[in-house]
Amino acid sequence: MSGSSGQRRGLGRGLGSLIPTGPPPSAAPSAETTGPSGAGGADGTTSEGLAPVAGAYFAELPIQQIVPNAVQPRQVFDEEAMAELVHSVTEVGLLQPIVVRRTGPDAYELIMGERRWRASQQAGLTSIPAIVRQTDDVDMLRDALLENLHRSQLNPLEEAAAYAQLLEDFGCTHDELATRIGRSRPQISNTLRLMRLSPAVQRRVAAGVLSAGHARSLLSVEDGDLQDRLAQRVVAEGISVRALEEIVAVADGELAGRTRRTRSRAVAPGLADLAERLSDRFETRVKVDLGQRRGKITVEFATLEDLRRIVDVMDPRNRTDRPV
Repeated sequence: MSGSSGQRRGLGRGLGSLIPTGPPPSAAPSAETTGPSGAGGADGTTSEGLAPVAGAYFAELPIQQIVPNAVQPRQVFDEEAMAELVHSVTEVGLLQPIVVRRTGPDAYELIMGERRWRASQQAGLTSIPAIVRQTDDVDMLRDALLENLHRSQLNPLEEAAAYAQLLEDFGCTHDELATRIGRSRPQISNTLRLMRLSPAVQRRVAAGVLSAGHARSLLSVEDGDLQDRLAQRVVAEGISVRALEEIVAVADGELAGRTRRTRSRAVAPGLADLAERLSDRFETRVKVDLGQRRGKITVEFATLEDLRRIVDVMDPRNRTDRPV
């Protein structure tokens, strides 16, 4: 694979973890082989336990060999969002590979992932993980990737990256993912939320020193530095998930020097667990605050349709899709 060994690598390959490594760019893939590299087993699987993906393989490509799609509908890229993505790529690496098609011996055209490609260039990467697609059938590739989620042993962040890319690049819905891979929608939503962790915490999760349960407990801590300090304590002291939840409940008061009112609100036991349960139920972020005299629950929603969905979950008797 190309690229210098000193260059920061991604924590995982996202969808690349679900596609067997294909032939070198100089070798033209054949539709007759049992897999992209022609090294499939008797049942069509590879030595890594992955099912061959028809018409696609994973490779690390020199970034200068890739050109943007001439018919890319998006022409304006939000500068603030791009800056955040560049920072993430610099600190953590690229979790989600781009999707390209081969146009020549050493030439490729973007199909999906122009933001990731641009951010990788700005971050100084010389090579980029890519899915090289040899077919125009997007549904076939998407379905094969969904099937491979059953086979590949991904760490929680790689799984989250694969979910995110399937949702973004292939137009999958949470329902479709849940149905195809046999997982619940709350489980998918919780896994996707891991992408909001600070880069340092993400690295610990990817390395296996921090469990997904610990990581989910840290999601309620908005301060990235505080997340890092708590993660360090978990690793150093062997703190359990339940104990971490209790620490998080008082973390603002003990570690960040909050006001007395904030401390009394954070000390209340079980708030983080209740917020997590509500987040699972409504499949969105929920905050529970308890003051000296009253409490407040904040439920976030993205669109009016999303709000209607949440209201239907809260009160199924008044579902908006029922006939009048």
